[in-house]
Amino acid sequence: MLAGGSGPAVACAMRMITKVAQMLGATELVSVSSAHIDGCLYHGDSGVLFAEKLAQTGVRVCVPTTLNVGALDLLHEGVTRLDASATAMATRMANAYVAMGCRQTWTCAPYQAGHRPKAGEDVAWGESNAVAFCNSVLGARTNRYGDFLDICAALTGRVPRTGLHIPANRLATVLVDATKLPRDFLRSDVAYPIIGSWLGRTIGTRIAALEGLEDPTEDRLKALGAAAASSGSVGLFHVVGTTPEAKDRDRAFGGRAPEEVIILEMSVLDDVRARLSTVTLQNGAPLDAVAIGSPHLSAEELRQLAALLGTSQCRVPLYACTSRRSLESVRDQGIEARLRDRGVTLVTDTCIVVTPILVPKNGVLLTNSAKFAHYTPANTGYEVVFGSLDSCVASAISGRLTLGT
Repeated sequence: MLAGGSGPAVACAMRMITKVAQMLGATELVSVSSAHIDGCLYHGDSGVLFAEKLAQTGVRVCVPTTLNVGALDLLHEGVTRLDASATAMATRMANAYVAMGCRQTWTCAPYQAGHRPKAGEDVAWGESNAVAFCNSVLGARTNRYGDFLDICAALTGRVPRTGLHIPANRLATVLVDATKLPRDFLRSDVAYPIIGSWLGRTIGTRIAALEGLEDPTEDRLKALGAAAASSGSVGLFHVVGTTPEAKDRDRAFGGRAPEEVIILEMSVLDDVRARLSTVTLQNGAPLDAVAIGSPHLSAEELRQLAALLGTSQCRVPLYACTSRRSLESVRDQGIEARLRDRGVTLVTDTCIVVTPILVPKNGVLLTNSAKFAHYTPANTGYEVVFGSLDSCVASAISGRLTLGT
């Protein structure tokens, strides 16, 4: 491949892979079984031209490959507010990746769109939350492959053998003891993004095993990993008794004692929760928008949203970001139509912090997503308030901040 036997695009990709391997000190490459592309989001013309240069050779990915969010909602006209020039370039970028054989998933949660590698498989995934979920919840092995190393891996089927591709590097070194936290807090939907935000800020590049979490569903682990990856550089965490490489504490640590034990206290997490909001508002204060779905809402979360709304109408915009696959999964149940009838703006293929969707203003946005809380102020200009899903729905209905637990 490096010598050009598979064509010029693959040779270019392999040059990049081997140069990165040398930079990282890797002495060999590893084969990957799939890829998830983060470089398909339009940030500027250079990324479009790079993708088109590859695609023009007729090259196609050699492993199953999904696409992360783009800059456009390709299903719903008028949702995004890009100007004509940016829209044209984002469309060209999308077309280039599709031409190379990538699946049009357009989601930051490919694991909800049927892309679920098995435990122990080596893959090449981009997008921070997807990487954390892939490593932690699925037990597959990937480092965080950024623009445009991700497409190079998809074209060659190879990545440097380093980092989290090496089993010894995946063992936990820090034990996080959550057994002293109140049970009612651990059962609430805010617990996991708050704990994830603390984890990202505290653990750094180390591997933690969490003990004592209650009801760790996939959606909750998704929220934890997304928060940990956006507030820090966490690419892998273990939940003792739940995740594939941590069936018990001994397996999580490879038979070794933890290098550090951290006992989580509620006072620390109360401070983390406060920091997720950039403005302090009293209940009843006016709001400008509510946004949920970072990572993208699952089908189950869409059902929860519809149940909470009931027959009520939104008085302020409620943006629900989700994937094509999740929306399709609930369409036959009438949930998509019900949400639209209640005033929900359904966003697919993208989200509010990566492309202009919100009405331009100096507003205040309420969210239950720690990832949205992290990126919203810098990316949109809105101040942010963090709350539960119940609070998000109640506030959208009343048009004013309605914070519960």
